[in-house]
Amino acid sequence: MAAYMVQVGYTPEGWAALIRNPQDRTEAIRQAVESVGGRIVGVWGAFGDYDLVAIVEAPDNVAAAALSLAFTAGGVLRSCRTTPLISMAEVVAALRKAGSIPYKPVGR
Repeated sequence: MAAYMVQVGYTPEGWAALIRNPQDRTEAIRQAVESVGGRIVGVWGAFGDYDLVAIVEAPDNVAAAALSLAFTAGGVLRSCRTTPLISMAEVVAALRKAGSIPYKPVGR
């Protein structure tokens, strides 16, 4: 399965709902992820640009995109950013492949 980093930011309404009813959203996220055949690696609270970060595995990009759409459609997120993650072996393979690509930058 492919790994993805999901970063979400709550709207003021989302924060208000959580303040009224404090809860760990891990189980709700787990149910959503498992419904598309994926699994949660971990979920963390954050502060800064995003309020919650999850690492999930999903069968493919369609499943990951569907999760992002479903999370956003709930109406309590101001943002939901899903980033595909690749292994370090894949990074090295990409670096090797990049070295063989005949690309000429503009102006050079």
